[in-house]
Amino acid sequence: MENVENKEIQDGEDFAAMFEASLQNHGTDGVVQEGEIVKGTVIQLTKDFAIIDVGYKSEGQVPISEFTNARGELNIKVGDKVDVLLESREDDKGMVVLSKEKADKMRIWDEISSACERDEIVKGTIIGRVKGGLSVDIGVKAFLPGSQVDIRPVRNLDQYIGKEFEFKVIKFNKKRGNIVLSRRVLLEKQREEFKRETLTRLKEGAVLMGVVKNLTDYGAFIDLGGIDGLLHITDMSWGHVRHPSEVFNVGDEVRVAVLKFDADSERVSLGLKQIQEDPWHRADEKYPVGTRVKGKVVSVIDYGAFIEIEAGVEGLIHVSEMSWTKRVKHPSKMINIGEEVEAVVLDIDPKAKRIALGMKQIAPNPWTLLEDKYPIGSVIKGQIKNVTDFGIFVGVEDGIDGLVHVSDISWTKHVKHPGEIFKKGDEVEAVVLNIDVENERFSLGIKQLHQDPWDTLSERMPVGSKANGKVTKVTDFGAFVEIEQGIEGLVHVSELREERVDNPREVVKEGDEIEVKIIDINTTDRKVALSVKALSKDGEDDYREYLRRQSGDGSRAKLGDLLKKNR
Repeated sequence: MENVENKEIQDGEDFAAMFEASLQNHGTDGVVQEGEIVKGTVIQLTKDFAIIDVGYKSEGQVPISEFTNARGELNIKVGDKVDVLLESREDDKGMVVLSKEKADKMRIWDEISSACERDEIVKGTIIGRVKGGLSVDIGVKAFLPGSQVDIRPVRNLDQYIGKEFEFKVIKFNKKRGNIVLSRRVLLEKQREEFKRETLTRLKEGAVLMGVVKNLTDYGAFIDLGGIDGLLHITDMSWGHVRHPSEVFNVGDEVRVAVLKFDADSERVSLGLKQIQEDPWHRADEKYPVGTRVKGKVVSVIDYGAFIEIEAGVEGLIHVSEMSWTKRVKHPSKMINIGEEVEAVVLDIDPKAKRIALGMKQIAPNPWTLLEDKYPIGSVIKGQIKNVTDFGIFVGVEDGIDGLVHVSDISWTKHVKHPGEIFKKGDEVEAVVLNIDVENERFSLGIKQLHQDPWDTLSERMPVGSKANGKVTKVTDFGAFVEIEQGIEGLVHVSELREERVDNPREVVKEGDEIEVKIIDINTTDRKVALSVKALSKDGEDDYREYLRRQSGDGSRAKLGDLLKKNR
């Protein structure tokens, strides 16, 4: 370290040596000696030199540049008195060699020496980085070790270059031109003074001014004056803060409240939001139900998104409240973090600090318009959007589908799966059956496009009439016969023959064409009772009618005519 310091202030060694020489060579006989600082008078100014009379047999000259300021302006005139260093009695031109610059530097060394003896501070400007620290101009170059720059270790020393500070000289060697400075010593002394004063005011509940000293992921350290306090990220704002750098910069002045103070460990917990009113106190007055609000999306989760409508006040838009018509699988499909959205207040609970918001309520509910647009019984045409086990979904409007339940596909045909008849993309017609606005359900029917054949079955096939049909199924209790497309009736085992039948399969089989008589129709339950046995009874009745007529009124009737009439 000492070698580095010597290298940085090598120029100082020369001037220190001259200073020593001036003390040793100062003549007692009044004769000006070499290496001595003397006072002279400016007697002439030329383009390059100032001619100065120092009371010697010949005048001396000093480069004119030593009398100009930073702007290049000359700051002397003929007749001015100046201090100069006599470097040599004569040069090759017979003139005394003088230097104002070296005289100034020798005076500075003298002043620094006096300051050290009196334990005074010196001012200087940091002019650059050197190995192990910084180089400081205090009139001469001095060395400021990195450990002496500040109370805490400094990573970026470049930030100090070009700035002026006060320093304490902690090492001074005039002969070797070695000057070592410290800024830390002054800061520590100043900090102790501030700390004593701050401790007199430091108590829980006190509100103090401080300066942001350092930022971390979890908070900010605030210099209260000789003592630091931690302002945790959760105590910075009633709102959501992701990182302290969103709120503060190092060096910011801030007004904070003391939340906790441990005098033994000197730990201080600070709060900023605690000196501001909790925005939830009057949130219900500011945001009553039905109010339209704007806010920024601060968080997106599986079931919704949190919207900050003001610092500290966040509301939840549930995924179900994002669209009237779209089936939103995840909120990120609708909104993103940082986006500004508009919503309506659906519910508010200031005590629990909860606000329920809705996005879809900004626009009219299209479901409320459907009843007027599609009255019950009207016919619509649409494309099949989806085919499921229980029915098909038909597109009515953008985002609104109507359901044709499997039971509303056909009056007569038993549909096991809608996929047997329809496929996605097919265009179909359907009748509007019901619109449930509250539950957002639109019911359609395809079979309702035609009249229910069961409604007029009794007219087409009254009880007592006969029909030809095809056996579709044989069971232990009888046989099912299709008497009309989609309409089946049951011939009970007891109605197959006059005599007892134990096994219907011995009498009929699937696919047989048989004649039956309709003996009962239950339109409500959609059941038809058929009989084969009743056909034989009809034949007996016809024969009895024939005999009655033969013996009754003497008229002659043919049996074939009676049978034909009955049929």
